[in-house]
Amino acid sequence: MRPGPWEPMSATEALSADAIEEWLDEELDAALSLRRSSRPAAEALAALTREQQDFARHWIGVIAKTNPEFAFRFASRAAEGLRRMGPEDAEAWIVQAMDVYDKMGLYPAVAALADVETFAAAREGRARSAALADVGPVLEIFLQGLAGRRLKIEAAEQAYTDTATIFLPARLDVLGNREDNVRLYKLTVVHLWAQTWFGTFSGHEPQRLTTRCAQFPDPAYACRLFHALETMRLDACLARELPGLHREIRAMRQPQAISTAWAAWRSRLESPEARVDDSYAAQQALYGEELPDPHPYQGILDAAAVASVLAQRVEQERLAFQGALQKLLQEKNREPAAQHAPTRFAKPDDDAGRQEPSLLLDGQPLALPPDVRTLAESIVQDLGEIPDEYLVPAGDGGYAPNQEKRPEDVWKGTYHEEGAYLYNEWDHRRKHYRKDWCVLRELDVHPSDSDFVAQTLQKYGGLAARLRKTFEALRGENAVQRRQNQGDDIDFDALIEGFADLRSGRELPTGLFLRGRRVARNIAVMFMVDMSGSTKGWINDAERESLVLLCEALEILGDRYAIYGFSGITRKRCEIYRIKTFAEPYNDEVKARLAGIKPQDYTRMGVAIRHLSRLLNDVQARTKLLITLSDGKPDDYDGYRGEYGIEDTRQALLEAKRDGVHAFCITIDTDARDYLPHMYGAANYVQIDDVRKLPLKITDIYRHLTG
Repeated sequence: MRPGPWEPMSATEALSADAIEEWLDEELDAALSLRRSSRPAAEALAALTREQQDFARHWIGVIAKTNPEFAFRFASRAAEGLRRMGPEDAEAWIVQAMDVYDKMGLYPAVAALADVETFAAAREGRARSAALADVGPVLEIFLQGLAGRRLKIEAAEQAYTDTATIFLPARLDVLGNREDNVRLYKLTVVHLWAQTWFGTFSGHEPQRLTTRCAQFPDPAYACRLFHALETMRLDACLARELPGLHREIRAMRQPQAISTAWAAWRSRLESPEARVDDSYAAQQALYGEELPDPHPYQGILDAAAVASVLAQRVEQERLAFQGALQKLLQEKNREPAAQHAPTRFAKPDDDAGRQEPSLLLDGQPLALPPDVRTLAESIVQDLGEIPDEYLVPAGDGGYAPNQEKRPEDVWKGTYHEEGAYLYNEWDHRRKHYRKDWCVLRELDVHPSDSDFVAQTLQKYGGLAARLRKTFEALRGENAVQRRQNQGDDIDFDALIEGFADLRSGRELPTGLFLRGRRVARNIAVMFMVDMSGSTKGWINDAERESLVLLCEALEILGDRYAIYGFSGITRKRCEIYRIKTFAEPYNDEVKARLAGIKPQDYTRMGVAIRHLSRLLNDVQARTKLLITLSDGKPDDYDGYRGEYGIEDTRQALLEAKRDGVHAFCITIDTDARDYLPHMYGAANYVQIDDVRKLPLKITDIYRHLTG
């Protein structure tokens, strides 16, 4: 192909100012006017190498697809940025400005572009620093392995916790290399978690800390003193509970010169019997003493933030627990009267609070559903026990399970993101994520009173019976162990290899047999059901019928499974519909939700895959499957279609695969071969040409995936 009229004949020859101006005028026509000229930008870019010019032209084109004015402003700054930074740092500068544009708009983004010097200086320390955006997802997974309630991770200027979230600096450049700064992030997370787990902020401690410190002449100093003492106590708790991590903490500590009085109190605080009361006693005794230098991982204490979060959580959990208790008693056919109220939960005796709460009803253990047990454990973590007033079931009208807005109501009126999940979205043109771009909420499918499930089982009675027999056989199948010293049959592969070894002068191996072994299934499956508007009619009926047959079969097999629908409209209203969670049995309520599945809006798949993979990763299983039922490609009317939607979905699937989730798609789209191999891989999807075949195929597909 011959070059354009303004391009040089050589691909390595730098472009002239005239050539660049002509290209800019064409690319940025929407942002130019009689009063504005691209000439200054063209002259600045003409002084760069051809490689730098091509880099600038690429990003001008990418940015122009988002906002031509923003692209014009970048063109005016590009030469300065490329003179100061190499391509990698310059790309980070551009992407940062585009992230600012996504969140705050044009003028803050232009300001971010203009501050080239500050950004370039900050990038010089990039090799040794660590960014929370890079390590945050790993730290959240790491936090899941620690005890107690789930904690979120968010960015803030200083490290602290409010007992619901751990706040960390957006970037750490404290130590000499990136590896050590990543380790510092991890140890800071561990220390702040310890504050939530070992009693620093349980019960009324936040108010107590504020009150106690206010009694001293210098409250700020008193708070820092208490923090230093608590750090000693918590480090000792970690040494007993998590010795491996504590070795890393010990290596991270700075040498501290302390007085004899400090040394005596440290010995007391490090004993297994030490509690937060001992830190307060030490605070009183050591007030006025010089404070030791803080450790790099200890952050700060923010008692006010904790008090606010704790007060809200305690009230919400009291109401939720009383409502759950009422439901449990109703299921037991008990009257919610005082004589049938449960006895107190056992109060933990150890400093870690690891004793499992147990609830007795009329002297007999009362089994708690997983969500109620989690709620009870959170209450015990905050208060040390379940108070007596929590054990009085909510009466009629005395308990509203959701004191806040219903999730579906939050979209009404002025939009806000309170209580929503925020997810990144992959922009293939930028080759970077749009940060916190999608706003997702979980909703419940409204149950239907129809007898859809019964009608489906009657319609497919013969098929349902065959499926039950097939899945019963699958449950009892044995796995074959090869190369055994003894067994039920000959392993011919091993025999042939052994014969070759014998002919070559080596000894004949002993592992020449096959042995059958009953295998315990350890599978968790998430079904992701397309509820977009295009599924109206036959497709919706076929999806629901397929899910009914599948649930009936899976109940025989015993695999753990969940079913969620997905739809939405624009990135600010992405919705996941709960049909069956992993913790729920297949009961009448779930059957009513299956019947209630109805077409909604659009098909924004990437954010749904990210959210459901996250839920799936919370389940302990050897094999994790994410199976999608869909009638078409990713689509949303705000531009999430074509290559953009396909590439974001593909990226979400790659993220799921990285986390150990195997994804598979079942589709009835006749054009599926045009895009599904790129998204899922050639072997990870199946196309069904007739929607009426879906109920017949889905259970067979499941059997092949998990058998």
